Amino acid sequence: MKNTYAILKRELKSYFTSPIAYIVIFVFSIISGYFFSSIFAFFGIMCVRSINNTYLQTGLNITDGVVTPTISTLSILVLFIMPFLTMRLFSEEKKSGSFELLLTFPLRDTEIILGKFGACFITFIVMLIPTFFYQAIIFSLSEPELGPVISGYLGVILLGASFISVGILASTLTENQIIAAVVTFGVLLLFWIIQWGADFTGPIIAEILIQISILEHYQEFAKGVINTHDILFYLLFSFFFLFLTKRSLESNKWRS
Repeated sequence: MKNTYAILKRELKSYFTSPIAYIVIFVFSIISGYFFSSIFAFFGIMCVRSINNTYLQTGLNITDGVVTPTISTLSILVLFIMPFLTMRLFSEEKKSGSFELLLTFPLRDTEIILGKFGACFITFIVMLIPTFFYQAIIFSLSEPELGPVISGYLGVILLGASFISVGILASTLTENQIIAAVVTFGVLLLFWIIQWGADFTGPIIAEILIQISILEHYQEFAKGVINTHDILFYLLFSFFFLFLTKRSLESNKWRS
């Protein structure tokens, strides 16, 4: 545990002493803020139009109209942003030559992986903090349901953890950070859209594609439902790719 904390502390320092974390957090905040303001403005326009339209009044709901779309947008942004947070975790050390030195330290692979995963996860949470102000604005002006907010953010956090696990694996495979980011995005995008092929396959294959889709398991969180089945999926997804990362590190030791 002490070694894991040391790695975590080292990686956090590396994140916030370089411009990477600040740039990623800034870009994420700007884009998410733009989407929030657009969604909120559109909801306001619909409220004005509903004054003389009773049909629109019955369909207007601050939770469904603003809260859920805003949090769902965060999941899409995380898909695009996360590869930039994970691309340097091992790739940078490989390029600088410190990777071989790291493997010679009296550290277990699990300690190294968890330390780097934890640092990236904390940075990801810091990235989400500005979005809490969007919810504060909504709650100050209206009375949305609290459930969808909690479940929505829980879904985004679990989604982010899964994305990090894929990114860590990709960063162990190459010393080029751009390649690591592209591979990470490609794998994540594949798991994001994989259920689209369910309509063109048999029932058994279709069910498999749906069950391994990271987007499919997020839908319930977006609706305000916390399902243990979906939580278990993300935990197992993260564990699987962290396990592959451990195997990748072991193969690097064998080759060196």
